[in-house]
Amino acid sequence: MEFHQLYNPMGNAFLSTLLAAVPILTLLYLLAIHPHKDKLGKRHHGIAAPKAAFIAAIVTVIMAIWLVDMPVSSTLAAFGYGSFFGLMPIGWIIVAAMFLYTITLVTGQFEIVKSSVVSLSSDRRIQTLLIAFSFGAFIEGAAGFGTPVAIAGALMVGMGFRPMAAAVLCLIANTAPVAFGAVGTPIITLANVTGLPEMALSAMAGRQLPFFSILVPFWLIATMVFMHKGKWKQVFEIWPAILVTGASFAIAQFAISNYVGPMLVDILAGIISMLALILLLKVWQPKNKFYLPGEEEEIKSLERQESQYSRGQVVKAWTPWAFLTIFVFMWGLPQWKAFLNSLNFFGLKALYNISVPFLDQLVFRSPPLAKESAPEAAVYALNWLSAAGTGVFFAAILTGLFLRLSKEQWKVSIVRTAQRMKTPLITIALVLGLGYTTRYSGLDAILGLAFTKTGALYPFFAAMLGWLGVFLTGSDTSSNALFGNMQRITADQLGLDPVLIAASNSTGGVMGKMIDAQSIVVATAACYEDRNEGANAVGPIFRAVFFHSIALAALMGILVMLQAYVFPWMIPGYTL
Repeated sequence: MEFHQLYNPMGNAFLSTLLAAVPILTLLYLLAIHPHKDKLGKRHHGIAAPKAAFIAAIVTVIMAIWLVDMPVSSTLAAFGYGSFFGLMPIGWIIVAAMFLYTITLVTGQFEIVKSSVVSLSSDRRIQTLLIAFSFGAFIEGAAGFGTPVAIAGALMVGMGFRPMAAAVLCLIANTAPVAFGAVGTPIITLANVTGLPEMALSAMAGRQLPFFSILVPFWLIATMVFMHKGKWKQVFEIWPAILVTGASFAIAQFAISNYVGPMLVDILAGIISMLALILLLKVWQPKNKFYLPGEEEEIKSLERQESQYSRGQVVKAWTPWAFLTIFVFMWGLPQWKAFLNSLNFFGLKALYNISVPFLDQLVFRSPPLAKESAPEAAVYALNWLSAAGTGVFFAAILTGLFLRLSKEQWKVSIVRTAQRMKTPLITIALVLGLGYTTRYSGLDAILGLAFTKTGALYPFFAAMLGWLGVFLTGSDTSSNALFGNMQRITADQLGLDPVLIAASNSTGGVMGKMIDAQSIVVATAACYEDRNEGANAVGPIFRAVFFHSIALAALMGILVMLQAYVFPWMIPGYTL
């Protein structure tokens, strides 16, 4: 049964928008606001993530059926499609990353890793720049889809950061690189849906995001310092490290996006940023070290222990992470993915493209989201071999063999990973199911269309629309697929440059990455070993990052406004 999306089901734009927002508002209320008391009578805000996601999912399904008349079969199919996508590939990435991390813990190798990082700098601010920003950007460029938050978050917790701090810092750091994540997939997708030149969109994003690549490291360190009751002085004490980290990344980001293309931007910029910071630390160290509360003696003990480890022991301890880097990079290459997908093992294919019953080619997107009414594809790609999580899993298996795990260590690593991941996987499946239901029902499109009625202020709200798209879908790629063409159509109608406006959907969207439910659940899964504690941390983490997300998105909107009306020469192809 065909379903044509309705963008004003109540005949009143304001009322339709308000009702379309009910599922998202329900999830936000339950996660971040709903008051309750624990067993000791202490008052809290927000309920556990699985329960909140379950209730919000039910509300979403009801609204899709009641508000926009989506057939029950198609609604349930959309929810199931999203849930399976949540488990594979998203959940699979986290499971594999946690498995590798657990192996390094069980074998004691992570203690040597901690010691070697301390030898570079025991300052927690420097470690945040190196792991959350630079290394996270590299992983974002190679894999995307939550991988950087999962891996960098686990690393930071292993280094001794509190789970809440590690989650918040990794979410904030994973902004500026997102538009070029997963080997440039968001920009490539944007070019496909808008028909605009890929190189022009890449260059435009590369003339917006470098400003934030310099800003975000400062923002990140300020957040980290104030989370631990520090002062502004402690932020500016390490300004050389912050500037070198951000500027080296920004310069590389601009040059590669403008003169090479979108695919290698984050990978190369992340490597350059890491190397620049490491080289700086060889000749400069902060005069006053910043430690987390109560850990100064422990860190100084680690500094004294560093000499106990030989170079060979340090290399051995870092080898698992070298395996991870190599495999994540390989699995991100389109040519390697294509090769893996072509394999066939005695009749077992490496790729199954499964048409989703009651959904594929049965949902029609209408103008202005599309030039003309056209069916939406709903094909679940079961790429079990080429999925990023499989690359991480192979790195974990190779690590176990390299470290010669005993049978008991294999068992402990598997059991601890399984116990840790049960609740997060359920939550991710529910959240992705919710997101796909809003997408195929058109509820998110109703919300997005509200931004198109802002006239001369539209360049600002074009970036905010991208922010909304990532917040709703959990992916810059999905946001570009959802709103990219509408951005171009609106730009043409208002006489604005379509390359600028379409690119702003992606660059504004990166600021929504830190508050989408998928990313936050991934962060809690990576940072909290106690799954119940992690489930209850989703709301506090959301509240902690929400202001940062809104503020950075607004700054991007202001930049787009300036480029539209004051500095149009910054737009690729602009002529006087």
